[in-house]
Amino acid sequence: MMASAIRLRDLPGGVYELTRLAIITRLRFRGPYWTWRLHTAFGRGYPASRVELLRSVLEYGIWMRRMRRM
Repeated sequence: MMASAIRLRDLPGGVYELTRLAIITRLRFRGPYWTWRLHTAFGRGYPASRVELLRSVLEYGIWMRRMRRM
């Protein structure tokens, strides 16, 4: 189970940061950055479901937004 819930008010900022990162990496989701990111985020195995994967990716986007706003 996830320790924290995604707040609806944080979602647009998280999606913005993920979109920004996708553009910066030229949408190369199998490129070096995204391969490294998936490896460091999930280690040896991916989440059990796509819902968990999506939730963790959105949480990462929200975290990026918070760090950029500091």
